[in-house]
Amino acid sequence: MAEFTLIDLIRARAMHARDDVVLGIGDDAALLQPPPGMQLVVAMDTLNDGVHFPPGTAAGQVGWKALAVNLSDLAAMGAEPAWCTLSLSLPDGDPAWVAGFLDGFFALAGQHRVALVGGDTTRGPLSVSVTVHGFADPGRALRRDGARAGDSVWVSGTLGGAAGALAQWREGRAMTPALRERLERPRPRIALGRALAGVASACIDVSDGVLADLGHVCAASGVGARLELDALPGADLLRPHFDGDALRALQASGGDDYELCFTVPATKDATVAAAAAAAATGVTVTRIGTVVAGQGVQAFDSEGRIWQPAQAGHEHFSTPAPPAPRPL
Repeated sequence: MAEFTLIDLIRARAMHARDDVVLGIGDDAALLQPPPGMQLVVAMDTLNDGVHFPPGTAAGQVGWKALAVNLSDLAAMGAEPAWCTLSLSLPDGDPAWVAGFLDGFFALAGQHRVALVGGDTTRGPLSVSVTVHGFADPGRALRRDGARAGDSVWVSGTLGGAAGALAQWREGRAMTPALRERLERPRPRIALGRALAGVASACIDVSDGVLADLGHVCAASGVGARLELDALPGADLLRPHFDGDALRALQASGGDDYELCFTVPATKDATVAAAAAAAATGVTVTRIGTVVAGQGVQAFDSEGRIWQPAQAGHEHFSTPAPPAPRPL
């Protein structure tokens, strides 16, 4: 497929009705009209073949995840999604792969009324970069720097499923379908993030592992945290396939969950479940720890002993590279 044929294909699929898109794909830049009185929230992530998804991952799953991980950042800010741009690097212009990618991408975009308004295509190793734009009420965006000693720590959904699927793949095992779904089709918690505005004191999405990501909240807020390992949700999903420290490491430091980890003042604990119910997503929320004075995050087992994983979470350039790519 020639480049401009590819662009025409994407443009034909990008017809989302939003009155705030004055001019979308087809010119040198888009013209967009933010609503008056709102703050613009912008986030960008890149997914690379063999790093963020195993080689051979279905095109539709790559398309879904490329948008999902970005929308998760907007969810962590309590923002309402609006627009996105897409930069797509492809080793060749395979029409079937592109069509499948767009199926996944626009399936999720349609759920959240996200309009694709521009981007770029080029030849190269498979890589996808998405920039998302959303809106937040002034002064109500969720941030990382609001946690205070005495706050409780919560997380949405379950932890460890995506990392469990990756562990199975790296070990040469077939990925359990339920775990694979967590890896390939994360669900951005947009409605929950919006509902937490005015309730949560700080928030982050769990992309690199809850230990590492909660650590970012603590560093920004100038506090520490105590994490209760046995409170982490999702162990039942992992226990048939992993146990002991392996299971704990997947839940605490595995990453790729794209759930929300947030802190709440103790006086508002009772409102958390109500906020989650108001979001009407069916997503559970679980209290997993407490913000304390000091710095850093310490994880404790059921007997009160400190537990330390080999690494707190994924970090590019310091985390060992994955094994040589192996197709699914």
